[in-house]
Amino acid sequence: MTGRGTPGPVAVPARAAGGDVPPAMPGNLAATASRRWPAPLRLMAVHAHPDDESSKGAATMARYARCGVDVMVCTLTGGERGDILNKAMDRPEIRANLSRVRRQEMARAGEILGVRQQFLGFTDSGLPEGDPPPPLPEGCFALQKLEDAAGPLVRAVREFRPHVMLTYDENGGYPHPDHVMTHQVSVEAFGAAADPDRYPGSGEPWRPLKLYYFVSWFTALHEEIERRGLASPYTEWFKRWDDEDRAATRPRLEITTRVPCADFFAVRDQALLAHASQIDPGSSWFACPVEVQQAAWPTEDYHLARSLVDTEPPEDDLFAGVRETLAASAAGTAGAQPR
Repeated sequence: MTGRGTPGPVAVPARAAGGDVPPAMPGNLAATASRRWPAPLRLMAVHAHPDDESSKGAATMARYARCGVDVMVCTLTGGERGDILNKAMDRPEIRANLSRVRRQEMARAGEILGVRQQFLGFTDSGLPEGDPPPPLPEGCFALQKLEDAAGPLVRAVREFRPHVMLTYDENGGYPHPDHVMTHQVSVEAFGAAADPDRYPGSGEPWRPLKLYYFVSWFTALHEEIERRGLASPYTEWFKRWDDEDRAATRPRLEITTRVPCADFFAVRDQALLAHASQIDPGSSWFACPVEVQQAAWPTEDYHLARSLVDTEPPEDDLFAGVRETLAASAAGTAGAQPR
């Protein structure tokens, strides 16, 4: 077994229809979109499972998509070994067809966010639990050789040609084996896609210009809720994370980039709810009112891991330095990198 299934087709970007139409781009963004984000800019987010894209950077993607940026989500696995976390969906017919259900959920979330999406065909590794944890299943994504695991993403990068890529840090955001492997694959593809001698037969070389890691924003929400004298739904999360961080001596990522996207938090929540098998509407994901989130932390935050353009943190735009580089290239400025 190789861990590869049949790669899913690229979904054509679509807007949500009917009663769930996402809000239009706020006027202040619409007024500056053509000036600040001249087309075509392309953003690729690389994730381990369907639903990850809606809990990490979703409001950022929705904002850029509404501003005319072409946004692609690459999902490494189909989430086949995920648990059903919404009791209302825990039914025999759902369990029997979980892979198909999760693809349908992903398609709906993509429509809500206004992004394209592509499954890269690997099999979910599951989250092993126990002391010691059991071995990972044969053929799963996390057990692939790095070059085998990175090949489909290199091809996707060369086909989509992103200027900016988003993914997890070396700890995977949290230590799920698929998240850790997603980090490794993303770093490999970021560097290898531009090298014509690597991954031959996977398309024309392309060099992405910036690579970011997601940084959690829950800390600010937790502190704002407590400041208001309310019971925080995140208390147990932080206790567990603090214990894990101390045990692993994991450094906290520096926030280099804060993307204002509070106007799209509601869109993010709609996309998350589209993953009905994974998200209980009554869960702690939604315990903090949107208006509290907007007041406490109106941005989604990132760590700039690599940049091939001139930029100076702190940033408020993932394309800082990219637009200038593209404009210089278009104008034929000496020394500018052709794109």
